[in-house]
Amino acid sequence: MTPGELTARVTLDTCAATAVLAALGGLVAGASGAGGVLAGGALAVLSFRWLVARAAFVTAAGGAPVSSWVIGAGLRFAACAVACAILLKTGWADPIALVAGFTVLPCDVVVRGLASARSGA
Repeated sequence: MTPGELTARVTLDTCAATAVLAALGGLVAGASGAGGVLAGGALAVLSFRWLVARAAFVTAAGGAPVSSWVIGAGLRFAACAVACAILLKTGWADPIALVAGFTVLPCDVVVRGLASARSGA
C-alpha cells in the first residue's frame, strides 16, 4: 500500500466511523454530542492530512531541519487547540464526544498497520 493509498483509506474510514459515532452520540448526548464527535473527527483528519502533506513536501525536497518540524508540529497543535477551545467555549461540542471523535483516527491507523503487517505487505 502506498502512502497515498493509506492516507485516502484512513481518511475515508475515519469519516465513515465518525459519522456513525456522531449519530450514536446524537442519540445519547444530543446535538452537542453529535457535534463533538464530528468536530473531533474532522480536526483529527485535518491534522493528519496536514502532517501527510508536510511529510510529502519534505521528502520531495530532500529533507528539512528539525526546527521546521518542531515549528510545524507546534502550529498544527496550536490550530487544533484553538479550534477545540472555541468549540468547547461555545457549547457546540461535548468534551467527551470531542475526545471520542479524536480517537477514531489513531485507532484506524493502528488497525490499518496491523492489517498490513498481517498480510506481509
